[in-house]
Amino acid sequence: MSIRRIYAIAAGITWFGLGLGLILTAFNVYPPVNVPPGLLGVNPDGLAGLVGRVVDSMSAFTNLSNIIVAVVFTMLARNPDRGGRVWHAVRMDSLVMISITGLIYAIVLAPNAQVEGLDIIVNALKHYIVPVMTVALWLIVGPRRQVTFASVFTAIVIPITWAAYTLIRGHFIERYPYDFLNVVAYGLPAVLTNIAGVAALGIVLGLVFWAIDRLLSGRGRAPDSATPVTNES
Repeated sequence: MSIRRIYAIAAGITWFGLGLGLILTAFNVYPPVNVPPGLLGVNPDGLAGLVGRVVDSMSAFTNLSNIIVAVVFTMLARNPDRGGRVWHAVRMDSLVMISITGLIYAIVLAPNAQVEGLDIIVNALKHYIVPVMTVALWLIVGPRRQVTFASVFTAIVIPITWAAYTLIRGHFIERYPYDFLNVVAYGLPAVLTNIAGVAALGIVLGLVFWAIDRLLSGRGRAPDSATPVTNES
């Protein structure tokens, strides 16, 4: 099977999880849960709460990381031989952000998660299947040399922008997507410390991915001879 077809299938799986999750959110089919003070999830039932539910859902790091992965898979299905600084950063984001999504969910959020009905499928796709699939495909089929040392740091732009958006929005609505970002409960200094910790984890993961890519692609190969580079589209 060609690399383009593999990534086309992976893109379909990722977009399916996002689409099904959006449908469940829009129609508010999730079972009622007790939302702790300061966390997102308090919206009216029916059409009155539609916009709020969708905005809250799309404001979650989980959905942002899955969207980036879906876009990257789609672009790799179209042309696996991409290059350029922007692409390198986004490719690194797809690996680092989805890895953080899977790790934080499994370690921090899963023990208290309330998952029922069709959300079991969405939850498994977004938090387990897509993270593992993303890293596994990168390891097995590549392409190599699409994550660079510079991209370890340029990839921080999207997560930091998301964190700033989350804090600014939270300041006005006094609600946040995750407990470790709950300024209402823990205060801004503690939340900033948590964000710095996650950012540090992202840099470490990025360095690991870069080092593995160097090993898999061969130390002796010149960057320009690795894979053909085409303009981004």
